[in-house]
Amino acid sequence: MILPTVYHHHSSSNLCTRVKHVCICCRGKQMAFALPVWLAVQDELLGHVAPDCSPPSCFDDFDDDALFQMFHLTRPCIAFITDAVRIRMKNNNALKKSAMPVDATVMVSLNYFAHGVSSADVVQRVAPNQADSPAVISALSGVIAGLADQFISFPLIKDAKTNVALKIKKLCGIPNVLGVLAPAHFKIRASPYEKETFRSFVNTLGYTSVVSQIICDSDGNILSVEKCCVGSTFEQEMWESSFKGREMEEELHGPYWVIGGKGYQLSKHVLTPVPQPANDSETRFNDAHTKIHNVMRTTLGSMKRRFRCLMQLGFAQEGSLDKKANIIKACSVLHNIAKKFSVPPPPVAGKIEPLHPGKQHSVPVDTNTEALQARQELIYRNFPVASTSQDP
Repeated sequence: MILPTVYHHHSSSNLCTRVKHVCICCRGKQMAFALPVWLAVQDELLGHVAPDCSPPSCFDDFDDDALFQMFHLTRPCIAFITDAVRIRMKNNNALKKSAMPVDATVMVSLNYFAHGVSSADVVQRVAPNQADSPAVISALSGVIAGLADQFISFPLIKDAKTNVALKIKKLCGIPNVLGVLAPAHFKIRASPYEKETFRSFVNTLGYTSVVSQIICDSDGNILSVEKCCVGSTFEQEMWESSFKGREMEEELHGPYWVIGGKGYQLSKHVLTPVPQPANDSETRFNDAHTKIHNVMRTTLGSMKRRFRCLMQLGFAQEGSLDKKANIIKACSVLHNIAKKFSVPPPPVAGKIEPLHPGKQHSVPVDTNTEALQARQELIYRNFPVASTSQDP
């Protein structure tokens, strides 16, 4: 449902601030609001509507079809992103000094995210004399990545955890799961003349990449994105050194699991498939595990179709991956916003890229006995062997 534009006057300012779909003082909490709460807020605010005092936007020159083709987003979604960026940019010195207005900066950056290159039409329209467009895109990537504190959130309160876990159980039958954990690989270019560095970027599929740790829910919303490592990094090492991994394993999120693939070790909080299922229960559990794990494949495929810059992030050096990390996180933020506005991704062209196979240690690692027992109890309780006997 598209909610109307509302306006909000703050007593501390005489300025009329244009806000799309949400009061500016509530925006930080908007991702957690249910639709009835949204409607109540809109109803309250519509009694105080002020005339539109916002300047024209460079996006106004495009019709809706052209907007989607150029940016893979809709007009209301782009307007919301522009408003959010305008607020954050007030504290960003790099973008303060830019001669480009906010909407032009957002236009150039969203166009790059959508296609991996800046379209000549966009550059000529808003920045024909801007030689520093890559610097502007880099700075705005940092600004949008900084919005992760508002638009990427792991379930923390009891009700939120319960809702996420119930949706996942309804989808696949596995209870007490807060999300799907996976390494997300993004292609880069590295110098083959620096052999050691080049090898560090080569992943198990044989191409050079950087990898981030991502957790999503059953609807494909990004709940967590952190780390940006060379492509040869072990998933387990990323998990153990990540903030979310330490929080989960230290019981800060309670008795919940995240779904992990074969590259992760079974633990009290990472639920992996049974390597060699010995009965029908374990086979059905593995099928359920695959079903929810495939949600991540769909999610990453959708992200890469919408933001084609993720298909090739350009040249990378091992010691300076911050810019790549900002682009990955910025696209994750924009992905969640697009989903909130129900913006469909561009259509699939060819096969969806499979999830990256787990990188296995050459020496087998002992599995936690307590974790093994917990997984077996979960399997027998939720995937029992069907009885074939018939009572007379």
